[in-house]
Amino acid sequence: MSADLWEGFNASLDPETITGPVWDEPVPLNPRRELPTFPVHTLPDWLRDMVAAVAEETQTPTDLAGCLALGVIATAAGGKAAVRVRGQWQEPVNLYTAVALPPGNRKSAVFGLMAGPLFAVEKALVELSGPKRAEAETTARLAKAAADKAAQKAAAAEPDVRDQLTADAVALAQRAEEITVPAKPQLVADDVTPESLASLLAEQDGRISVMSAEGEIFEIIAGRYSGVPNMGVFLKGHAGDMARVNRQGRDAQYIEDPAVTMALAIQPEVLDSIGRMKGADGRGLLARFLYSKPLSLVGYRNLTPDLIPETTIDTYARRLSGLTMTFADRPETAILTLTPEADAVMLAYQKVTESRLRKGGSLAPIIKWASKRDGAVARIAALIHIASHPDNAWDLPIAAATMAAATEIGDYFTAHAQEVFDAMGADPAQEAAHQLLTHLKEQRLSGFTKRELFRGLSRGDFPAMTDLDPALTLLEEHGWIRQHPLPPRTGKGGRPPSPRFDTHPNVTPPLTTD
Repeated sequence: MSADLWEGFNASLDPETITGPVWDEPVPLNPRRELPTFPVHTLPDWLRDMVAAVAEETQTPTDLAGCLALGVIATAAGGKAAVRVRGQWQEPVNLYTAVALPPGNRKSAVFGLMAGPLFAVEKALVELSGPKRAEAETTARLAKAAADKAAQKAAAAEPDVRDQLTADAVALAQRAEEITVPAKPQLVADDVTPESLASLLAEQDGRISVMSAEGEIFEIIAGRYSGVPNMGVFLKGHAGDMARVNRQGRDAQYIEDPAVTMALAIQPEVLDSIGRMKGADGRGLLARFLYSKPLSLVGYRNLTPDLIPETTIDTYARRLSGLTMTFADRPETAILTLTPEADAVMLAYQKVTESRLRKGGSLAPIIKWASKRDGAVARIAALIHIASHPDNAWDLPIAAATMAAATEIGDYFTAHAQEVFDAMGADPAQEAAHQLLTHLKEQRLSGFTKRELFRGLSRGDFPAMTDLDPALTLLEEHGWIRQHPLPPRTGKGGRPPSPRFDTHPNVTPPLTTD
């Protein structure tokens, strides 16, 4: 056949007859943001080195160790320091952070490495306070015995001296009641109930930290034990608003400036559940957290990573322990201030925040969270300043470079907060469709049956085959997959064939070799 005849023959054929229907360009699913990684370089060298080394040895995102670095400094200084920004605007230095990572990301190992020195300091504080607590316990016991003896004497006395002996007994009883036995020092709690947290605040001079690699605290706040959400102490503990603690058999106690720090690692699906927690959004609990949603490294980890240098571990432990002990010994709150240049950086950042809160602005969809962004940046600046000057932070104003570093961390948390709040309000099928599309691309599947796809996926994400339906429908609507027509039924019974799909050529582009 001549070339001309072949060309004419070729042109006469319908392409769909040979290759099937032509694919249109697929419509992107709601695009996921390219989220920034934690800006480790903003931390002082001893923190920066430890965060980088922990992330390398554990093969975890630097975001986890980076957020914990802020959490441990907030644990050390929370309740003992505040930053005065301008006029009467003052922020405590405690933080709430929540890092969302799937299981298998060695969260407990990272917590142990980053928080270990805090537990060592806690043990030392318990030992140092032992003599004082023993003395107070003995004094209280003797005072109670004296009061009881005086009461017995008054009860058996003759009428002419009974009034005086009764008055003496009452005075002794009041004196015994006024003796306070200090509680054992505690810096860190795990997944405590709201009631236990309030008691800990009362015992620990208004400061406590909740650090957990599991994040069950959200279930507790939601009412795991009571059936009713109880978030009051968590709201007040972040803002520093006066809290009342009711103690059984004793008068209520008021905590003037409670300071709760929370450093949590949670599974990503927990974010969805807390978004549905009754009152969490309306009362502002969700807006108090600084969120991080890094990419998991599972499946891509270096199995022979560099180990943490001993010098890095020793320096970190020494610096954090010294800083924690220094603030534990402070009788009053240290008030940190800004240099004029730092104030100018802060004001510029405030102006950006304010403009983006307007209708149509990038922060308008997360206005409750973004309204607290500037305060969070001020707190972070104070924490970086404290970590940079652990011995005399209260004698030096916060510098402009420190404030600029804090704004960079603030931008990091802003990007992650936007992603988290988008996910909380998103159609669940969107996330499932993203998972399926990622699976199709990783496995380079040009075609598949529904049954084959189900067998290749995690049962935790898709427990039943019908759970695939909303995501498959969404992918088909967006042009990423196309279902084959179902063959006619033969009437012979038996299980119907599994639906078969083709995937868009963009899912499996040709492999290139360099």
